[in-house]
Amino acid sequence: MTEQPFPNQRAAALALLNGDNRFTRKAGQFLGQLAVDATPMSEAQANWLAKLLERAGMPPLASGGA
Repeated sequence: MTEQPFPNQRAAALALLNGDNRFTRKAGQFLGQLAVDATPMSEAQANWLAKLLERAGMPPLASGGA
């Protein structure tokens, strides 16, 4: 069974923060920002979130997820 992609950046960030993952202070601040600020991500931010999700073994952000 394949897990569903995260519908938005907030859901992805909260899943990462609530999981059993270790992050640098910078990554934690980034995820906290995504969890509370609905401003669209830059391409670099989207790439970073994708890498964090992949490293944690979580599904990706849905296409068009903001």
